[in-house]
Amino acid sequence: MTTRSALVTAASASLLLLATTLSAQTTDAAASSPGVSKVRIVRLSEVKGQVQLDRNNGRGYEPGIANLPIVENSKLKTGEGVAEVEFEDNSSLRVAPDSIVEFPRLERMAGGGTASTVHLLQGMAYVSLMKSNNNQFNLAFGDQSLALPAPSHVRLQLSGTEGRLAVLDGNLRIADASGATLDIPKKKTITFDLMQHQQPMLAKDIAPEPYDSWDQTSAGYHSRVANFSGSNGSPYSYGVNDMSYYGSFADGCGMGMMWRPYFASAAWDPYSNGAWAWYQGAGYSWVSPYPWGWMPYHYGSWAFCPGMGWGWMPGGAWNGLNNIAMIPQTGSPVGGGGVTGPHPVRPPNPPRINEPSMMAVNLKPLVKSDVSSRESFTFRNNSAGLGVPRDGFGKLNKVAEHVQQHGSVNQPIYFSAPPQALQGARPTSTAVMAGSIHRGSAPTGGESYGNQNGANSGRNSGFSSPSMHSTPAPAPAPAPAPMPSSSGRPR
Repeated sequence: MTTRSALVTAASASLLLLATTLSAQTTDAAASSPGVSKVRIVRLSEVKGQVQLDRNNGRGYEPGIANLPIVENSKLKTGEGVAEVEFEDNSSLRVAPDSIVEFPRLERMAGGGTASTVHLLQGMAYVSLMKSNNNQFNLAFGDQSLALPAPSHVRLQLSGTEGRLAVLDGNLRIADASGATLDIPKKKTITFDLMQHQQPMLAKDIAPEPYDSWDQTSAGYHSRVANFSGSNGSPYSYGVNDMSYYGSFADGCGMGMMWRPYFASAAWDPYSNGAWAWYQGAGYSWVSPYPWGWMPYHYGSWAFCPGMGWGWMPGGAWNGLNNIAMIPQTGSPVGGGGVTGPHPVRPPNPPRINEPSMMAVNLKPLVKSDVSSRESFTFRNNSAGLGVPRDGFGKLNKVAEHVQQHGSVNQPIYFSAPPQALQGARPTSTAVMAGSIHRGSAPTGGESYGNQNGANSGRNSGFSSPSMHSTPAPAPAPAPAPMPSSSGRPR
């Protein structure tokens, strides 16, 4: 069984569930109207730099980390950073720097389809919708609310009193100020006057923006698995791409096919590092720091195979915010007669007033693969893919084999950025966020900085050119790292 076919089977086998069978997942379990459920979560799927999330729990904005669930009425804010939000059907929202979006509506309809409203309050955002017959998606800004068809791909930018909507793919139909319908084909831009309520103006082209390349690469990353698995009809296909890229299935010593992340030895434990996140009405939810750490912590179960280590197996029900039951009990026996090590224990009480609503856990030292010099990237054993850029390094299986043998492997890298993100020959902080890191040598003739890029402390794959060493691009604020505790429990 191939990695992708096994993952798609896992995603669709047991996940076509009625909303009434799911665990509570939002701060308000009451339906807003008959046949509508609030039993829904989406996820913060990528974080680079300064990103904050208000999870509607009374704590205001807190640091955003990958795999944090996003519930209705959450707000996402970027500083010098970018973020991506992934919906259940692999549709995605990408948020550029200095932007604010809120999620006033995240509902599941009686027929199983979803209804989502994303409100852009400031800055720029991209929306890429996968083909769907039942899901509804509204993009709001100012006093506008546009129903986006699926599939479609748009970019919305707010600047002063204008809202510019670029249709990157698909066709959009809107109502103008007089109530008449207006069709906007792809590769066209329409500008809205947010103050005077004048007729929107249609332009014949799309002006490029520095973050278009990042958006296109990320949208393609999600569409590949969506096109492959769309016929399965599962409403919970998100996270499959990450598992396909960062790991593979293998026979788990007689227990069946088990998925294991690359760069993980038998000593690695899936619950040694992470965080507890408090959600009003649902309690604490376990959040994994790993780039693939969504589906394996909300569906299926982890099992230990002696000599091989921990592996994930599909099956059972989908766990939303209440995913604590998936954590193996400390000291409990596992397959083959082994015994599990210490595992995180849920905090006994809700956070007090003025206390953070996230508690980091570090039962073992956190291992990360990262940039080791201006010219190389170090893959480390037991990092389980943490720090490895998403979809930029090609197939990882052979590299993982070498890491298992030697403990770590250094490989050459280069950095690429769109021309709009550059100032002369110097990558800017915009280039750091909009660009990407790749394994190997830079191709000739492209906007690349192969083997000539400096590392920005290795954090979030940030780079600068040698000429910037005296004034490097600002380092993105790191996400809160799991904190060690002498008691072996969250502090």
